[in-house]
Amino acid sequence: MEILKSVYRRALNLLFLLLFSLFLHSPVLAQQKISFGIHADPSVSWFSSDIKETKNDGARPGFNFGLTFNRYFTSNYSFSTGITLMNAGGRLTGSDTIKMEFTNFTSKVLPGNPVIYKIQYLAIPIGLKLQTNQIGYITFYTDLGVDPKLVVGGKADIPMLNITGEKAISELRMFNLSYHITAGIEYSMGGSTAMTMGLNFDNNFLDITKDNGDQLIDKVSHKILSFRLGINF
Repeated sequence: MEILKSVYRRALNLLFLLLFSLFLHSPVLAQQKISFGIHADPSVSWFSSDIKETKNDGARPGFNFGLTFNRYFTSNYSFSTGITLMNAGGRLTGSDTIKMEFTNFTSKVLPGNPVIYKIQYLAIPIGLKLQTNQIGYITFYTDLGVDPKLVVGGKADIPMLNITGEKAISELRMFNLSYHITAGIEYSMGGSTAMTMGLNFDNNFLDITKDNGDQLIDKVSHKILSFRLGINF
């Protein structure tokens, strides 16, 4: 696991260095258009597991807010990045009794009792945006890329034990990496300003939960579907 983490860190550092060089030092890019945007995205998120003993128990609503930055290298293609604060969650059940570790205490969760997670991520998406020529007032676009993520908050509810809003950072892995696929439209409001609407799907590559103590060894992936609402400038 430590070897995998080291490989991911080195790959991520290399990717950041490459993009930084392209953004700041390329004479071609320096002549191209730059756009900024803000977005607020209602979302729904859920978990999946690689073993049958740990199961998804339902989805939860959430909300994302962020800033986007695009640097065009042609009129229809651009490098995309930004920063996003993601509020997501999900429900998990297990077939065995597990011991949950909270900030000030531990608690046993019986088989079949759901644990409801509420997680905050700080994400820096890195992608490639492709868009059509403007048709009337509308431009169609898609954005594909990866999202390095840091967990900045994590709480859990266990309804059967009357546990609500307890800090559960010790149950979560602090770093994750996901891919994103976004598709939508931009509606021109005049000049370079445009309203944007679309759908975004985000799926983690790495396990979001730790396997503490005698907990089952599993890989729990977090999936987030959001509706993009924003303005580009």
